[in-house]
Amino acid sequence: MVVRAEALLQKIQKEQEEKLLSIQVPKTIDVAIDAGNLLACDSNPIDTKQLRSDKENYLKNLAREGTQLLFNEIWKLPIERVQDAVIAKVPSPTTVIPREKPIPKAKPPTKWEEYAKLKGIRKLKKGRMVWDDESKSWKPRWGYNRANDDTKEWVLEVPANADPNEDQFEKKLKEKKERVAKNELQRLRNVARRTGKKVPGVGRTAVGQEKQSKLELEAAFHVSKQATASLGRFQETLKGEKNVKKRGQKRKFEAVTQKGNTEKEKQLSILNQMYKKSPQLNLTKAVNKEIQDGHSVKFVIFNVCSKAGVQRRAKSMFNLFVTIFLSG
Repeated sequence: MVVRAEALLQKIQKEQEEKLLSIQVPKTIDVAIDAGNLLACDSNPIDTKQLRSDKENYLKNLAREGTQLLFNEIWKLPIERVQDAVIAKVPSPTTVIPREKPIPKAKPPTKWEEYAKLKGIRKLKKGRMVWDDESKSWKPRWGYNRANDDTKEWVLEVPANADPNEDQFEKKLKEKKERVAKNELQRLRNVARRTGKKVPGVGRTAVGQEKQSKLELEAAFHVSKQATASLGRFQETLKGEKNVKKRGQKRKFEAVTQKGNTEKEKQLSILNQMYKKSPQLNLTKAVNKEIQDGHSVKFVIFNVCSKAGVQRRAKSMFNLFVTIFLSG
C-alpha cells in the first residue's frame, strides 16, 4: 500500500487543527463585554447536570470561552506598535465598579492658591533639568548636584554697607535656615486652616469642618480685634457688641522704694539658699515620687528619711506619715 507524503501531512495537519479550539464561541445570549475594564459578563444559564458531573472541566470551559470572546473584542480595537510591542487603545469603561473607600474630599485651597486665583496667576511648570554654564552640561534644577549651586562658592563678596568682620558664609547659612523655618510655619498654618486648630503665634485660624462653640468664636474675635498696632483701640464696635475687659493677668511689680529691713531679709534669704551645704528636700514630692515608682511604704520611709536626715526625729516621722496618708 502506497501512502503519499502530501496526504499524510494534510491528515496530520487536520488532526492538529481539530485539537485546537475555535476562536468562534457560539452563545445563546450575547456576552456583554466592557473593553475599558477588560470585563466579560456571561448571562447564559448554567447547565447544572454537567456542572455536577464534571465541575472542574465545565468551569474551565466557561472561563476559556469568556476569555476568548474578550480577546476577540480586543483585537477589533485600534492598535499601534511601540518598539517591539503591539498595544491596543482601550476605550473608556462603561461599567461602574463600586469603590472600596469613599471618594476623598477636595482639600481647601491655601492662602497662596486663593490669592493666585483672585489675581489670575497661573502656575507654569518648570523643567527639571537646566543648563549649567560652569560645567557645560544639563543638571537638575533642585537638590543634589544642582545647576548654578551658590552654596559651593569658595569666596563671597562683602557688601559695602556690611560689617567687614562679619562672616558672610555664616550669614548665608542663617538666612537659608530662616527661609526653611518660614516655609514650615506657613505649611503648618495651612494645615491648621484646614483643621480649624490653633497655630503658635497666630491663634485660632479659619473654621474647619468641625463647628466651634460660642465662647471659642468670641475669644477668636477679640484676639483678632486686638491684633493691630494700637491693640484695637481705634477699631469700630459692631452692633450689639459688649465691652470686654482686657484679658490676661496684670503683672505685679514691687515698689521701687522699700523699707531697709524688707530688702535686707530678701537678700539674706537668697544668700542662705545659695550657701546651704545640703539642698532643700521637698518631702511631699519625694514621697509621692517613690510611691508612684511602685516601692513599698516601708522602703519609702527609710529612703526619704535617709535623704532628709530625720531618722531619729519623731516629729519629722509623724509629718512624714501624715504626708503618706494624705497623698494616697
